[in-house]
Amino acid sequence: MNRFYLAKTNKAALFFAMALLPAGMAYAQVKKDTLPKEKKIEEVVVIGYGTQRKEAVTGSVVTVKGETLREVPTANITQALQSRSAGVDINQTSSKPGATMKIRIRGTRSLSDSANDPLIVLDGIPFVGSLGDISSSDIKSVDILKDASATAIYGSRGANGVILVTTNRGSKGQKPRFTYNSFTGSQTLFSRYPMMNGAQLTKLRHDANNLIQNGDSEKDGVDTDWQKLYYKPAIITNHDVGVSGGTEGGNYNVGLSYLKQDAIVPLQSYERFGLRLGLDQQVGKSFKFGFTTNSNYVKSEGNGVASAPTLGYSPLASPYDEFGNPRRTLTMSSNMDQAWVYTRKSLDALGDKYVDETKAFSSYNNIYGEVKLPIDGLKYRINVGLDFRTSNSGNYTGVGVFNTNPTSISSAGKGNNQTYHWTIENLLTYDKTFGKHKINAVALYSSEQNTYTSSYMSAKNVPADFFQYYNLGQSPQADITVRPEDQSYARTGLVSYMGRAMYTYDNKYMITATLRRDGASVLAEGHKWNTYPAISVGWNITNENFMKTFQFVNLLKLRYGWGETSNQAIAPYTTLGSLTVNPYNFGGAYSTGVSINTAPNPFLGWEYSKTHNAGLDFGFLNNRINGTVEYYRTHTSGILQNKSLPPTSGIPGGVLQNVGDIENKGWEASLNAVIIDKPDGFSWDAGVNWYANKNKILSLASGAQRDENNLWFVGHNVNALYDYQYVGLWQQGDPYLSILEPQVGAAPGMIKVLYTGGYNADGTPVRAIGPEDRQIIDTNPDWQGGFNMRFAYKGFELSTVGAFQKGGVLISSIYGSAGYLNRLTGRGNNVDVDYYTDDNTDARFPKPGGLLSGDNPKYLSTLGLFDASYVKLRTITLGYNLSKDFLKDLNINSLRVYFTVTNPLIIYSPYHKMSGMDPEPNSTGDQNQAVSGYKNRQLIIGTNNPATRNFILGINLSF
Repeated sequence: MNRFYLAKTNKAALFFAMALLPAGMAYAQVKKDTLPKEKKIEEVVVIGYGTQRKEAVTGSVVTVKGETLREVPTANITQALQSRSAGVDINQTSSKPGATMKIRIRGTRSLSDSANDPLIVLDGIPFVGSLGDISSSDIKSVDILKDASATAIYGSRGANGVILVTTNRGSKGQKPRFTYNSFTGSQTLFSRYPMMNGAQLTKLRHDANNLIQNGDSEKDGVDTDWQKLYYKPAIITNHDVGVSGGTEGGNYNVGLSYLKQDAIVPLQSYERFGLRLGLDQQVGKSFKFGFTTNSNYVKSEGNGVASAPTLGYSPLASPYDEFGNPRRTLTMSSNMDQAWVYTRKSLDALGDKYVDETKAFSSYNNIYGEVKLPIDGLKYRINVGLDFRTSNSGNYTGVGVFNTNPTSISSAGKGNNQTYHWTIENLLTYDKTFGKHKINAVALYSSEQNTYTSSYMSAKNVPADFFQYYNLGQSPQADITVRPEDQSYARTGLVSYMGRAMYTYDNKYMITATLRRDGASVLAEGHKWNTYPAISVGWNITNENFMKTFQFVNLLKLRYGWGETSNQAIAPYTTLGSLTVNPYNFGGAYSTGVSINTAPNPFLGWEYSKTHNAGLDFGFLNNRINGTVEYYRTHTSGILQNKSLPPTSGIPGGVLQNVGDIENKGWEASLNAVIIDKPDGFSWDAGVNWYANKNKILSLASGAQRDENNLWFVGHNVNALYDYQYVGLWQQGDPYLSILEPQVGAAPGMIKVLYTGGYNADGTPVRAIGPEDRQIIDTNPDWQGGFNMRFAYKGFELSTVGAFQKGGVLISSIYGSAGYLNRLTGRGNNVDVDYYTDDNTDARFPKPGGLLSGDNPKYLSTLGLFDASYVKLRTITLGYNLSKDFLKDLNINSLRVYFTVTNPLIIYSPYHKMSGMDPEPNSTGDQNQAVSGYKNRQLIIGTNNPATRNFILGINLSF
């Protein structure tokens, strides 16, 4: 049934389902297998404050092994996690080197975008860094807790799901083992932005009735490829060295890593140095201690460099003047536009005249001690986490740099921030088996504190380039600025109590009950504490007596869980309200005052989420076919929303209140199969995961049905849009054009949008199209997922990872009104689009030079929205494992060489078909736009760094 459904809905899944047929041929080989079923599944899953056999897990947990992550050579392990887990949505917020990614587990629960981030736990301690701080070579496994029954043990920290990262450690009695993992390769442009060439722009201007003439730097017949002068292939390289081993009493692990990633955009780069140390030591029979430290130094450069200026340059302008000298500026578009020339050569030549860099050092440390108590099965453990992160940023722009005025003054800025985080956890664990009864109980008391400080200052008229941002005091005192809003300090604390009991009877019936109580400093007095109950049950049908005749069934487990979590989704001190500093002149003196910005709220509390989760786990044919099907529903109440106050209150920022409700519900399915498995011969493994999440706002403040300013609408998803609906272009002879679009300049060829008003008795519209015709547009996809395949023969292996998505709305600002690259007037370069002319009336885009709204064709924002469906391959890897007989003579345990292509192929995408570009977003909604158009929480395709296709050569060595 499931295979049929997947085949019906997706071509890739159809291929996968058909491929499963040979697995049935293996039935005869495994039918006589009578090994006890409890010995067939020994995989251990990290569940938080402990581990559990996968067969006994009752919550929703998915595991991704470190070996799987390392199949995708990348600078950030988050990219390797993409498409691996049902219900885990991972997207780019920026395509710059070192950029973090947005992770959403089972949808969006809060209106505050940052409050939807999952909790990351590194080796048992809540992690204040990002996954980009961790090298993939250091990771043993990543376990993702998705439902409340699994995440309740982390209380308010786990409301949005939990990602548990476990790093590698040595093994007891292990001889010293050396590993070396390295890859290097070239990053190339996946596709150019689809801009017009010189001849196309000349024709566009002609078709726009010559509204725009050539500027002083432009000339007909010139065809400059500005992207070719700007983008260039870049190198990425990574080295990881590790040594691990152990004695009868302990183990150790040491790792060093180095990563350098340049960008195809000039001046951008990301560099990371990492050091990892781990030690576990047994002292006597009862005491054990150890520590783990992960430290790294990161340097990021050129973050302020963007592609937008270059894309807008006219191809009719030459980068050289009549004497063959590089131009400093361009004068274009009837001399209305003048721009500083951005090319790779001009940027590389800046030297000390420009710098934009961030340097950060982080150290994440976990120390523990564990003692076995006199009662059999009882032990006490203390975890101490000590984390520190400091980041220093600096920027300098010299005289005339990036400015059409060669004498524009220089400017510089310098910022720094520090994070100090400590955690203390006291754990009492009881684990005991009595015949058919197995009990595991955990009690926890923990306390943690996080302190954050930051400051920033800026200056102008820096006297010399070599000062850059290192000595802002050299600038005139009147040009040094220290703004109050650029300085901050915050300290938050969390105190928690937790108890969890897991009981299993005869490996058939499982129950897990959890109770956690958290107290958060950020909430109001009387509302700081909350208690989170959760319970889950499981029935391992496989181990029932009536299943003994079904030897081909290795796992059939039903599970159900219910739980409550909460989210402390507010900034520190919000309950107190806030003040704004206002500088002013009092007579001849400079003074400062304060005014109220946001009102205090002494009742501010938690966002509550209650989740129901039902799942079926299965495994057949000696687990050659296995998978999971799940359904969940999460209702979040007390959603935090900023409520506006009347102007007479004198409080412009309003007040934050617990006022809304949001629902997330959906289905998830995963299926994995060993299709062919011949020892020393050919093998074929495949897997697919599929998930659909329906996100909906149930209520807003004061019973309102909509908040148009923030684009929140009851009954629709959090990321909805509010705009007109494109229905085509007005044609000659269309009735009612003069009624629906009565303004001067309305004519055939302009964008036609949906009219929702009434009609008179004679059939004519009763009014013109106006704001009331705007539509609420849900942007979330209908469903999405990923797939993977691996073929192996002898020492060779070929593997691929892919992704798919059905439906949803893709926002592309380069085609809409926010990017100023599709004005269709001839001012600046234009995206190459199929536009309306008298000879091309069935085009998608409007007639050049038609009715404008500001600088863009009226309703152009509707043409920046596309079907977000796609099927794509993320990676293809060809590897070779040298034979063990050959390596034995060299005293080498294993040696693998591989070649990987990332982002190799778009199989299907309406957006890619039209533009040639990658259909996945590369920017947040408030980035890379000429005018504001979208919210930060919305992901778009903008003029950020374009997507790349990477060619990587790597090696894995151990001895």
